[in-house]
Amino acid sequence: MQNKVLAWPRWVKRSVVVVLDVLMALAATWVAFTLRLDTVDWPSGAQWWVYGLAPVLAVPVFVKFGLYRAIFRYTGQAALQATGQAVAVYGFVLLVILVWRQWPGVPRSLGVLQPLVFLLMVGASRAVARFWLADLGRAQGDTEGRLLIFGAGTSGVQTASALGVSGQFVLIGFVDDDPAKIGRSINGIPVFSMAQVPGVVADQGVTDILLALPSASRDRRNSIIDSLRSCPVHIRTLPAFGDLASGRVTVQDIRELDVEDLLGRDPVPPDVELLARDLAGQVVLVTGAGGSIGGELTRQIVLQGPRQLLLLDHNEFGLYSIHQELQGICVGRGLSVELVPLLCSVANYARLRSICEVYRPATVYHAAAYKHVPMVEGNPGEGVANNVFGTLNMALAARDSAANRFVLVSTDKAVRPTNVMGATKRMAELVLQALAADSLHTCFTMVRFGNVLDSSGSVVPLFRRQLAAGGPLTVTHADVTRYFMTIPEAAQLVLQAGAMARGGDVFVLDMGEPVKIMDLARGMVQLSGLTVRDEACPTGDIEIAITGLRPGEKLYEELLIGDNPEPTVHSRIMKAHEPFVPWVQLSEELKSLETAARLDDDAAIKAFLQQHVHGYQPSELPAI
Repeated sequence: MQNKVLAWPRWVKRSVVVVLDVLMALAATWVAFTLRLDTVDWPSGAQWWVYGLAPVLAVPVFVKFGLYRAIFRYTGQAALQATGQAVAVYGFVLLVILVWRQWPGVPRSLGVLQPLVFLLMVGASRAVARFWLADLGRAQGDTEGRLLIFGAGTSGVQTASALGVSGQFVLIGFVDDDPAKIGRSINGIPVFSMAQVPGVVADQGVTDILLALPSASRDRRNSIIDSLRSCPVHIRTLPAFGDLASGRVTVQDIRELDVEDLLGRDPVPPDVELLARDLAGQVVLVTGAGGSIGGELTRQIVLQGPRQLLLLDHNEFGLYSIHQELQGICVGRGLSVELVPLLCSVANYARLRSICEVYRPATVYHAAAYKHVPMVEGNPGEGVANNVFGTLNMALAARDSAANRFVLVSTDKAVRPTNVMGATKRMAELVLQALAADSLHTCFTMVRFGNVLDSSGSVVPLFRRQLAAGGPLTVTHADVTRYFMTIPEAAQLVLQAGAMARGGDVFVLDMGEPVKIMDLARGMVQLSGLTVRDEACPTGDIEIAITGLRPGEKLYEELLIGDNPEPTVHSRIMKAHEPFVPWVQLSEELKSLETAARLDDDAAIKAFLQQHVHGYQPSELPAI
């Protein structure tokens, strides 16, 4: 029976409601006559006109106010307000007719009393329908768990209302640190203090805690999350406040707690003038456009309204995907940006030169590179060909086509590297530094930063996949640490740093405090509502396994080769001062590296890198 009611066709449900409203109009008329005449009324004479008039007036008015379009199990305050307005209009028309006609035996006050009784009946019927149908919906599928909402403010209360309708969770209570709210209740739901949470979790079987704090700072959220880690619950969150600008919170707004909620610090809002300086109305080329950083660069760039955005990548599917996504952004925001997907490898100098001669990009962002440390360690010739000579090819093509600016996306692994990947990225920096000193027109610069969350080589998506598979989470060393930054923030800072360049600059992004990967792994397990299986807790859910350092991997990453970085106009961007070799000398020396890479001579490649890259110490671990 329950399933059948919810499965009825829409027109059948509407017909049932119309019939019920007709019956309630008749019943309200009878109750109004009985109350007004102070005796059980049996209609007679002109009174029958009122019994016929009530449903004839009510149904068209209700149709006009859209009351039969509502989905009753999702009925909220707006629908109840509409019901009140509809009955008010109905009552006004009824009163006017009764005053006008003055039927014998029909008191004019009935035009006030009957609509009031009718409003009570209709309102009660809608409320009963909402809760009854919601219960039927819940009966068809079990709830996901028992929930506490952290935050008894507007967002928390709206979320509680949405969850009450959906039946996705059983709401146990709110948690808040406002003494004025603790111990009280909101719509019958108790408000607990932070200190009460462990007891409530244990006593009430709470499975999930939702952070309904969309406007809280990252430090504030981190503090709350740290205090909840001892509780065996799954922590979820709402989007940022800007995403809730409509004022409506739905169940779909709830998402898993991203690891970016736990790392680093609040991003600094971008300098709009810096962002647009080399982009608005220009032809801009992004290499590696189908990758994590390159793709985010194109998303940020297209919003600044370039005349033409050239997307270059050798990965066909990656290029197709970002092109389709950017086309959707342009259509959605009404942007008239010409998007040009270019399938090309940066190792192909002739093709790069042709592209630059045809399109004449004013600004080039070079994000194309091999970045996976063990993979490049095992294939050093390809790493050199792509990272060093691919950068040189693109830089020369840009210079020869009179590009105004060339920005290299670099990495903290270029500082005193222990791996080929880092050494090749430092060689790419040296190439640009040398070209910058020798260039009369093109401004060459580079931006160096650490790991970005959810990039193709990041540990975070790896941990997510391992968690989904039931573990174990693999950490290479108990003490390994890394800097982290979100992809959008990194891309914005790259664009702003590039706009500040004067030529040969090595910009370093402020990555905040380094993060211990072991702590990151433990945090991701705990925030999934699971426990770590170790010696202290042999019955835990997820094991964390130490696998040993990979070829070329460092325990700690650095951002500077020298000391005393120079501040810039942006609080998160520093300028490093690092030595380089003049282009006349470097261009000759690169010939031997090119030969070694072509012959795939690993020993010669590493010997060259060791000679030219400050601090490079080849890994003693075997390559994969």
